[in-house]
Amino acid sequence: MQAFVFDGQSAQVKTVPKPTSATEALIRVHLAGICTTDREILKGYGQFRGTLGHEFVGTVEACPDPGWEGRRVVGEINCPCRSCTPCQNGDSIHCPSRQVLGIHDKDGAMAEYCLLPVANLHEVPETLSDRQAVFAEPLAAAVAILQRIPIPPSQTVAVIGDGKLGLLVAQVLRLNGAHVLLIGRHPEKWTRMGNHAIEGMKPEEWPTGQKVDRVVECSGSPEGLRFALDLVRPRGKIIMKSTVHASYILDFSRLALHEISLEGSRCGPFEPALRLMSRGLIMVESLIDDVFALEQARDALAQAMKPGALKILLDTKNH
Repeated sequence: MQAFVFDGQSAQVKTVPKPTSATEALIRVHLAGICTTDREILKGYGQFRGTLGHEFVGTVEACPDPGWEGRRVVGEINCPCRSCTPCQNGDSIHCPSRQVLGIHDKDGAMAEYCLLPVANLHEVPETLSDRQAVFAEPLAAAVAILQRIPIPPSQTVAVIGDGKLGLLVAQVLRLNGAHVLLIGRHPEKWTRMGNHAIEGMKPEEWPTGQKVDRVVECSGSPEGLRFALDLVRPRGKIIMKSTVHASYILDFSRLALHEISLEGSRCGPFEPALRLMSRGLIMVESLIDDVFALEQARDALAQAMKPGALKILLDTKNH
């Protein structure tokens, strides 16, 4: 089969053996998304080697549980041992020996086929297209914020970064009535969210001295966290969503002085993400910039790395 493989130096489309497993589902990939994390892996993030990709939609071709065969699915990316203390305590995404699809010790979904445990699978509702379903993983990551951090309707939230994740996060946070401010440098992107009541502004347009209750950092750059410290009020909270292969220089004394909380946020629940898309509450297809064939993966990656690019997809169905 064909797969987009990173060897530590460069990523190439290569012919590799079709994966097989007696314990995991074999998934025929339809579409795979290019994520900012994929781009950071190419810079050295996580020292990953293997097939890239963790956002996908596909059809189960073979499975230890035959009831899954032929079903269209998306899949959670963390593959835990399910026997250690964190797993037994319901915190399997922090299993110390976990594999992570296309990110850590497990070949990913930028390929004709990939493998995942049956427990990771979620069936895609018939009402969703492949182009919508492929957003399940990043949208779940956005939903994770509200799952762990209460944001009442009375609060104001700033989302730093108007990339793919930032646009999803802004849409999710406005669902409970919070006042959401999107901060980025690409006003042409802000209309991609339809008529959702989200105010956008450039960083230099931020009113001097204005502070907000919560800041979600989605910029994908170390500068975003420093800017977040300027925006959050005393005893406010910064939620860190960026994964960046870079060093941060930060004045941590400001966290203590102003009693600011800094909290990381990673993966999230797939079922709520699928429901939000099924009910038309989140705009996702409008965030797609282009779709490339799998053999054009290097061109697709180059396009995804351009400033201002939104979602780039790889189509593997024609192989």
